[in-house]
Amino acid sequence: MGGPRLLFRLAVCLILLSFKEDDSSVRILFTGDILLSRNVDMEIQRRHSNPWTEIGSFFQSADLVVGNLEGAAGNNEMLLNPKVSSPVFPIDSSYLPLLGNAGYKMITLENNHSLDLGKEGKIRTARLLQQNEITPVYYQNSPQFYTIKDVTIGLVALNIVPCRDSSKNILPSVEIQQKLRLAKSLANIVIVSIHWGSELLDWPNQQQREIAQWLIKNGADLIIGSHPHVIQKPELVEGKPVFFSLGNHLFDQKYPKSKEGLIAEIIITKSEVQCKGYLTHTLPDSFYPAITREVNLGLPPLKLVRTDFRINGFVFKPLSLPDTSLNKIILKAYKQNRFLWQTHPIPVVSVSGAKFDEDGNNLFFLEKHYSKLDREVMIRPYVYRFDEHGIYALWRGSALAWPIQDARISPYDSKTLVVLHRGDSYINLNPGNKSKHLALYKWNGFGFTGINDSLNLKSYKELFPEF
Repeated sequence: MGGPRLLFRLAVCLILLSFKEDDSSVRILFTGDILLSRNVDMEIQRRHSNPWTEIGSFFQSADLVVGNLEGAAGNNEMLLNPKVSSPVFPIDSSYLPLLGNAGYKMITLENNHSLDLGKEGKIRTARLLQQNEITPVYYQNSPQFYTIKDVTIGLVALNIVPCRDSSKNILPSVEIQQKLRLAKSLANIVIVSIHWGSELLDWPNQQQREIAQWLIKNGADLIIGSHPHVIQKPELVEGKPVFFSLGNHLFDQKYPKSKEGLIAEIIITKSEVQCKGYLTHTLPDSFYPAITREVNLGLPPLKLVRTDFRINGFVFKPLSLPDTSLNKIILKAYKQNRFLWQTHPIPVVSVSGAKFDEDGNNLFFLEKHYSKLDREVMIRPYVYRFDEHGIYALWRGSALAWPIQDARISPYDSKTLVVLHRGDSYINLNPGNKSKHLALYKWNGFGFTGINDSLNLKSYKELFPEF
């Protein structure tokens, strides 16, 4: 045991010595799948130690460490669908502080085991992570925004592998498009954490490749994959880095390739994103991870244009609120690097600048709110005006003529709104209606008026590729 551990400690020291501190760059580490149940649970009890004690210094040297946690806090008595034969990963809640002590600041909870103990188990896990100062990231509260050294990261978490209740994310999706669009509007870099692929297959399947292309087309700058439990070689897809699978990080599978993992190091500078990788291997007679060496990924630097969300000299920065089932954010306003004001928490679906007034100091929001009129939590359009003193609601729409799925300001006319409506109506509400139709509305100074323009309507279909 002494020999491998000594070599491992030497490898970590060499890695840390080779890293030249750059105060302006941001370093993010992503690790593969994390298990705190089954044999890992037994090892923690036997050794009375943190699984990351040996590599804690490496984690602590980064600005942000993110991992994917398989399972949910609780016990087997809380099991969802006992007749389903797939493995169950209940987590002793006393183990969750180990993640924070190791250096994790964000944990994604989108995978096929996040609902092992039902929705309550997932909610409980998220709450306990927050209590340990770790931000939980899951589909409902995506994108989560995290700002480091004036660089804002937008992280979206997805899972396309069926859970115990058969639920999963399905792509293409208008809702996922909106999440990516919101992240693209407010973040300097958009990262997608996704659970996908085939177990123990060490190359990406066709579905992974097709989904990667769709995600990048809709705004993703970087994709981090998990679930196969073995490393799948990262590639450039449409010019963007895709880590198809980081393999296992802390897991108890005993297949030779499942004992190896890849830590992705993302270095963000003012003009580019560099991707590095570090191989891990479980120590002999253990499931704890050890860094073995740096590996050349063959990924060229990604050019990055770090644009902030700006309107007429105002800069807007997002602040996420992770403790909500809706994606609520606070928008902070700055001018000439001086903080001016911030909004109340808003359940935002999308945000964009608008020019409804002469000076163009307008914001167009899609927000999710409940209404007694239709008895739904539904997308509703809002128009705000802002100045150096604050933000003021100009128009709080119900949902225009029909229920809304999405809406965007026309790229051809700043006062025209293009809306993707659900196929049902307020007279006969049917949220499950799969049909859709487009409609145009014109800003009249007080609200939106429907306009008939079937000729131009055809040209707007490009705004909604999945229509």
